[in-house]
Amino acid sequence: MFKIGEFSKLSRVPVKTLRYYHQIGLLEPAQIDDFTGYRYYTAVQLTRLNHILALKDLGFSLEQIGQMVPDAASADDLLLEQVRGLLRLKQAEVVQQIEMEQARLARLARLEQRLKQIEKESKMPDYDVVIKQVDKMKIAGVRDVVANYQSVGPLYGELFAALGQHGITPAGPVMGIYYDEEYKESDVDVETAVPVTGGSLPKGRVAIRELPGAEVASLVRTGPYDDFTPAYQALMGWIEANGYRIIGPNREIYLRGPEAGVAPAEFVTEIQFPVAKV
Repeated sequence: MFKIGEFSKLSRVPVKTLRYYHQIGLLEPAQIDDFTGYRYYTAVQLTRLNHILALKDLGFSLEQIGQMVPDAASADDLLLEQVRGLLRLKQAEVVQQIEMEQARLARLARLEQRLKQIEKESKMPDYDVVIKQVDKMKIAGVRDVVANYQSVGPLYGELFAALGQHGITPAGPVMGIYYDEEYKESDVDVETAVPVTGGSLPKGRVAIRELPGAEVASLVRTGPYDDFTPAYQALMGWIEANGYRIIGPNREIYLRGPEAGVAPAEFVTEIQFPVAKV
């Protein structure tokens, strides 16, 4: 099972929202530790949560959603065809009002994304997850709290500017290390880094340090950077199903990206989670 922060990262829903859904009885944790009060969830509960989010985007109140989605956390709670029909009906209504409500186009995009996500639940992409040992390495990196996940780019610019200024050549692909224990809509704690073999830097934001080795659960995905959610869900679902727990911040290794002059559909990214057996 996942702690609430891990389930937040898996579902891309803030912890405070999950706590509120628990408070009103809309999404009960699979288990609550009697001693610590910690909430625990399972990957199976993603289906129910996706149904709740889809109906909420349609404009239904949480009270109405509670009546439409039974208490059980099974994937059979709400038939896929019912959700799809509701989404399409709402899409038609938005199209009719588009001239007066241009702002609702963003909601339409979210509805389509939720529809695709629900459709994928029964046919998730096949990813080969492996457990491997990653050796410790020397990296140059810069860590900061940025506005959101789309605001990481300037950190890479700062990193490579410092390396170029001091004649340090990267010794491997760039990576992002994400330190938040939950999914965050803002104020994301991230480190951009690259392996190095030597050189030194003056004291400042960009620093050279040793990244500890770790046993990691890893998968490699091909495609653009705009939707990592299916890959993260597949990897974290595998971790739970195979008796592991997450013990450190996840890493994204950008094996092939825009700097190689390839199309986004051909980007290659490795996602790693440090893990240990339960």
